[in-house]
Amino acid sequence: MQLRYSFRLYPSSGQRTALARAFGCARVVYNDALRARETARSEGLPFPKTGDLSKALITRAKNTPERSWLGEVSAVVLQQSLRDLDAAYRNFFNGLKGKRPRMGAPRYKSRKDSRQAVRFTANARWSITPGHKLRLPKIGDLKVKWSRALPSTPSTVTVVKDSAGRYFASFVVETGTSEMLPKATPELGIDLGLGHFAVLSDGTKVDSPRFLRRAEKRLKKAQRALSRKVKGFSNRNKARGKVARAHARVADARREFHHRLSTKLIRENQAVAVEDLAVKGLARTRLAKSVHDAGWSAFVTMLEYKAARYGRTFVKIGRFERTSQVCSVCGVKDGPKPLHVRLWTCRACGAVLDRDINAAVNVAKAAGLVVSARGAQVRRGPVPAQRGEAGTRPKPHPTTVRQKGIALL
Repeated sequence: MQLRYSFRLYPSSGQRTALARAFGCARVVYNDALRARETARSEGLPFPKTGDLSKALITRAKNTPERSWLGEVSAVVLQQSLRDLDAAYRNFFNGLKGKRPRMGAPRYKSRKDSRQAVRFTANARWSITPGHKLRLPKIGDLKVKWSRALPSTPSTVTVVKDSAGRYFASFVVETGTSEMLPKATPELGIDLGLGHFAVLSDGTKVDSPRFLRRAEKRLKKAQRALSRKVKGFSNRNKARGKVARAHARVADARREFHHRLSTKLIRENQAVAVEDLAVKGLARTRLAKSVHDAGWSAFVTMLEYKAARYGRTFVKIGRFERTSQVCSVCGVKDGPKPLHVRLWTCRACGAVLDRDINAAVNVAKAAGLVVSARGAQVRRGPVPAQRGEAGTRPKPHPTTVRQKGIALL
């Protein structure tokens, strides 16, 4: 499988200028190609092919006064920009055909976009120097903060500038079966929520860090300072950078928490099951901020690819499973319950059930995993006797008394 590793870059002032030039040239070629295809569509002409666009917008455009500066950057960067446009159209048409979730048509890129990126393939002859720097054509040797070793030789590298002004090098590498973990016995069901981020079928509850909620005071202060700055002045750009960096710290902390928890669960369990939550629907309710703060989709994605990487089993059950309404002990559907009910007693078997742990156990059972509520608040409670069984005296049965030839009951 292919994995992506990201490392922080620290370019010099001259290298930042060269990267800004590469970002701008790639953006211009992308917009020119999009404009050419949209013009052809509106005029009823055939869809321009990538090879024809490359000749017209890159090769011949470099010889014109208007686009002569395209020769100042690597040609591979411009070619990859056209491939990005092809991928955007492909995803758009596949969404219309139902082959993937629907997405909008390709749009023009702006120089004011918060994220800028360029990609270098092996044809660009980029390399990692003996001094552990990243050498890029027409940019130079960039200082890299290596946090770990790459498992194999990368095929491509993408240089990204985020909204906080930070630079990253993103490598795509191939991994084999050497990272398979030894088999483990436990199988786990996970119930994701807001009160607790994750409740496991073994009774463990993982608290929700609520990174955005904890940083709201600092974010509000930075946002108010930005709103007081006048547009077009350097002080506003500085304030905008402070807001972006504050949000980046929140996103980084959330991503780190997701990585640590997902790695721990995958390493310790042979199989993991989660529920397919309707995140988009929940994000339109009054709980939208808390739902986005939890980041369930990113966490589930990490579980899925790490399970494939380490040889574990990952199962996602349907979102319409009645995991909170079914007793995990006897399997009887006890009916829906309000959210404030966190502990309930099954009317069929009398088991006292923790709502979240019961749901996690049902998630695992729906996925076909063998689990038990070890350590969970699931116990046999006193079962109320039926009305006909209450008491110690036997219930009299109707008798037949014959009197004067008449049967009296």
